[in-house]
Amino acid sequence: MDDLNAVATLLAKPEPAAEAIAHSRGRLQDRMRRSRARRRLPVLGMAVAAAVAAAVIVAGVFQPAAAPVSGRDVLLMAAASAEHVSQGTGTYWHIKRTFQGPDGLHVQESWTTRDGRHWSRNEPSATPGSVVEDPAPFRLMGAEIGFEELEGLPADPEKLKEHIAGLPRQDSAMFPADRQGELVSPLIELITELPTPARVRSAAFEALATTPGVRNVGPVEDGQELVIPLSGKVEVKMVVDPEAARVTRATILLTAEGGAAISNSYISVTTGWTDEFPR
Repeated sequence: MDDLNAVATLLAKPEPAAEAIAHSRGRLQDRMRRSRARRRLPVLGMAVAAAVAAAVIVAGVFQPAAAPVSGRDVLLMAAASAEHVSQGTGTYWHIKRTFQGPDGLHVQESWTTRDGRHWSRNEPSATPGSVVEDPAPFRLMGAEIGFEELEGLPADPEKLKEHIAGLPRQDSAMFPADRQGELVSPLIELITELPTPARVRSAAFEALATTPGVRNVGPVEDGQELVIPLSGKVEVKMVVDPEAARVTRATILLTAEGGAAISNSYISVTTGWTDEFPR
């Protein structure tokens, strides 16, 4: 975390219009269809393969390959999808993190009920493999936040940012740029581990799309790999599945309990409601 002390203020951009979301979704879906079409083509000679790399066959006519989709486009498509993607139902909000440690693969899990009871497995200092009931409330910007407060957050991107800016906070648990009003970190928290309602998740994705410097590295196994500046030279790499409206992996994971997990490689995360009691 030492290098995070150098975080600088980010600049804001105007909020995208609803038409931009629909347009971006169409562009990304078209690119994904074209990508699948290229993968289905047989192995060709070097000269033909070079031509196919620059064009795809549609209805028997060569057309230029789709232009790269921006990071903003990916986040806007995720925003459009989020309103229609269910996170399931159940008694417990379940979070699972998987990451590579120095001594092998590590898996951390937690289960939280709506009345605030919380269980965890393989948290630091806990007995490996055991499930422990512990008081670990959800936090946003270092301050406690409950299910009712999350469900009451605005579903409009601009109003959501204004509301977050006025919430209680602990400056020591925030990045310097967030303390200066950029709020990139809490927006990331809302789309990763917290049990955020669908319409609020949509607004958080849309608000995050306005972050200066967001870029799309390209498609990977389980989504699109984005780079999002947190501040200064500090960036988070994040894999977003825009159709499922979820973050599947990240190099910096801001946890629901208010901590931060940082890895040179990716930390995988899955969330959702379940009725399966932790054992």
